[in-house]
Amino acid sequence: MQIVLINTYDQGRQPFGLASPAAFLRGAGHDVRCVDLTRETLQADAIGDAGLVAFFLPMHTATRLALPVIAKVRAANPSAHVCAYGLYAPLNAALLRESGVDTILGPEFEEDLLRLAAEAPVESPGSIGRVRFIAPDRSDLPALSRYASLHVGETRKTVGYTEATRGCKHRCRHCPIVPVYDGRFRAVPVDVVLADIRAQVAAGAAHITFGDPDFFNGPTHGLAIVTALAREHPGLTYDVTIKIEHLRAHADALRVLRATGCAFVTSAVESLDDDVLARLEKGHTRADFEAVVADMASIGLALSPTFVAFTPWTTIESYRAMLDGIDRLDLVAAVSPIQYAIRLLIPQGSRMLELEDVRARISRFDARSLTHVWHHADPRVDALQHDIEQLVGQRLTAPRGELFMHVRDLAYAAAGLALPVTPPLLSRAAIPYLDEPWYC
Repeated sequence: MQIVLINTYDQGRQPFGLASPAAFLRGAGHDVRCVDLTRETLQADAIGDAGLVAFFLPMHTATRLALPVIAKVRAANPSAHVCAYGLYAPLNAALLRESGVDTILGPEFEEDLLRLAAEAPVESPGSIGRVRFIAPDRSDLPALSRYASLHVGETRKTVGYTEATRGCKHRCRHCPIVPVYDGRFRAVPVDVVLADIRAQVAAGAAHITFGDPDFFNGPTHGLAIVTALAREHPGLTYDVTIKIEHLRAHADALRVLRATGCAFVTSAVESLDDDVLARLEKGHTRADFEAVVADMASIGLALSPTFVAFTPWTTIESYRAMLDGIDRLDLVAAVSPIQYAIRLLIPQGSRMLELEDVRARISRFDARSLTHVWHHADPRVDALQHDIEQLVGQRLTAPRGELFMHVRDLAYAAAGLALPVTPPLLSRAAIPYLDEPWYC
């Protein structure tokens, strides 16, 4: 069968969600074409003879961008079987079916796509099976040099991407993984992960991003991979995402990460307000976060915090206090400016809907944005979020310190306070970062 796999957005990285199923399908004898619409256009001849067209939907933005493309595919090839797969497919199953999608698959999709291509019955979209992973096939994807790069001072590195685990054993209330995985995670075998990295290094990768929701869901598994990685590829760097809770619980492992080439650790801090952290069920406190900042600074391992800056409980004062905390902890250069504008997303199935005070702030579900629309009790907070989003969105490449000062100006003005006399602390260290600014 002729099969087209389509990616609409995956945070500026070469999509594992195309390369992995491509290997399974090609291994079964299918003619597979991967199309990454973040780096190339969809040509009519790519889908004209396809029997199956499958859209990879790993996140919110990818799903929104896919909807008009699904309509184009339907118009260009009415006889094609259209499938949506990935984390956000089951979350938006009803809307996707209304948009012309025939089959919905979840985030453990490889073997289900094989069955679909063979016209065999597939699992329900909410099921989380166990995939027998094989090495991905990236042969017809755009070159790694066309994707996001790692910057460390004046140095730029080509970045590869892989996954050592999927899902998460935690149930943070706001996380979109929870409605699908519900506290479960799946490990990719060490030899498969290393084979995927080996191929990407041969293709020019000098840095690897591990896309696991939490690299320390299985700390022994993760450390085995990076230890083997350092032996096989001395000088190769990598980054991982780890919960503050796990960075505290496995503090001794931070030195292993540093010694094996970890350039930075991304962690979803979300808030510096303990009440908000408790409502989100993050599993850490502000004190935990500050302890992790100190631990990582002591060994020279960079931390890249992410935030949900605007929630129904955010106040003008708590937002300003968040900025002051970031400044005091010397993290201005470590925080991507888009993080100052992130507003709580409440997709279908979100555990946020369990909270009565959240439900009270929701006006409707918007099928276009795929979220429950909520408004803050204080209109000044919504206005501040809008202003900061506009500021950051128009100046994505501006220096982080410069944008921080503009964001702080807006926050202090909204609070009716005079700006501090002293400028914010700006780290003189070269903070590693990826030049893809969006994280949702």
